Amino acid sequence: MPAIFDEMRQEDGLIRSPYTAVDSFLAQLPREVLETRQREAEFLFRRIGITFAVYGEAESNERLIPFDVIPRILAAQEWTTLTRGLEQRVRALNLYIKDVYGKREVLKAGIVPEDLVFRNPVFRPEMNRQKVPHDIYVHIAGIDIVRIDADTFYVLEDNARTPSGVSYMLENREIMLRLFPELFARCRVAPVENYPDELLATLKSVAPTATNGEPTVVLLSPGVYNSAYYEHSFLADKLGIELVEGRDLVVKNGVVHMRTTEGLKRVDVIYRRLDDDFLDPLAFRPDSVLGVPGLMSAYQAGTVTLANAVGTGIADDKAVYSYMPEIMKFYLGEEPILKNVPTWRCREDEHLAYVLDHLEELVVKEVHGSGGYGMLVGPKADRATIAAFRSKLKTNPKNFIAQPTLALSTCPTLVDEGVAPRHVDLRPFVLSGRDRIRIVPGGLTRVALKKGSLVVNSSQGGGTKDTWVLDS
Repeated sequence: MPAIFDEMRQEDGLIRSPYTAVDSFLAQLPREVLETRQREAEFLFRRIGITFAVYGEAESNERLIPFDVIPRILAAQEWTTLTRGLEQRVRALNLYIKDVYGKREVLKAGIVPEDLVFRNPVFRPEMNRQKVPHDIYVHIAGIDIVRIDADTFYVLEDNARTPSGVSYMLENREIMLRLFPELFARCRVAPVENYPDELLATLKSVAPTATNGEPTVVLLSPGVYNSAYYEHSFLADKLGIELVEGRDLVVKNGVVHMRTTEGLKRVDVIYRRLDDDFLDPLAFRPDSVLGVPGLMSAYQAGTVTLANAVGTGIADDKAVYSYMPEIMKFYLGEEPILKNVPTWRCREDEHLAYVLDHLEELVVKEVHGSGGYGMLVGPKADRATIAAFRSKLKTNPKNFIAQPTLALSTCPTLVDEGVAPRHVDLRPFVLSGRDRIRIVPGGLTRVALKKGSLVVNSSQGGGTKDTWVLDS
């Protein structure tokens, strides 16, 4: 594996310029004070009630995502590069989805194999030739980024359905401002607090063209038993909109209404945190009690906007991910600013043969997997696990892709033995509105708290950090 890039320290031990103030601050702060503030942060998160659930765990509703008090820092010019690359990628994702459900030029040109679309379980034939307001499908994208050296950022994954985690980005910043005001005084940190305003502006901008007056926006949640319910209620509160469940909405005369104490109120935009399958029992799963009967008919009539659009899963499939460089060239005529991780598609015989011969060196992922589940990290796996994956690959190769084991960058992190480097990734949130693309400077940094671990997912024991983008 190539050398690991330390975002704070150069190979000669010198501190990289974005971390100068933090390094000086840490050098002056006794370790016991840092540990005390770490405990204070945990107390604040528990008091606020920021939890997440891991399905199948009896105590899931009580789990906190570990928070690390040492921020992850990006220089202004690094963020500028990321912003350009994120905007480019999300523009291409929207064009791809529109095309796949429309003229299908990308399929006719042989850029993406047809079966990868039409046999994809998240392909929605209901969306064929369906116009969506302002031709925007992915209003909120969470693009997972990893770094391997001073200049190279890779896109690891595109989350184009219902990306989560933004509440942690906002709460992490709020906690840091309370615990380390003196450190903020030393650094010019770009704000993220305006994300709710930017999100609401984005959602209002994509209301149906026939909307009269100020659009009514609601957040549709599956309810309190969903693993991300805290985030749903948090965002609805921050946006100043109603948090609703399926039973709170009704479709009359092709229009969605919300039940209120004053009667029915028309709804123009639904920020939905509910998977396609459960949105409408008349269109998708008939056993769903979480959705709204008739919602798809209102959507198809153009009287309501769903954010994100139905069917966006065809763009965040890990096999489709491997075609993103070609997709960007096809629609934009541009080379990708942010690289893809080199990917072997196990659906192709030559790629499969290579993967089977090099399992001990590779990371193997399920095409539709998430949360760090269904994944093999070859260099960290034992023989039995590798043998099991070999069998899975031979049985159903189309279900997997493989990638090299990247030397993810590290950031200083407070662990039991003191401050030590730990691997990180980054999920910036990209908002696509009718008027423009908005990206607040920062995102959710996830950190693998176990020494040597590359798995940053909270469900697998990872934690989070505040992400600082320096203004200058």
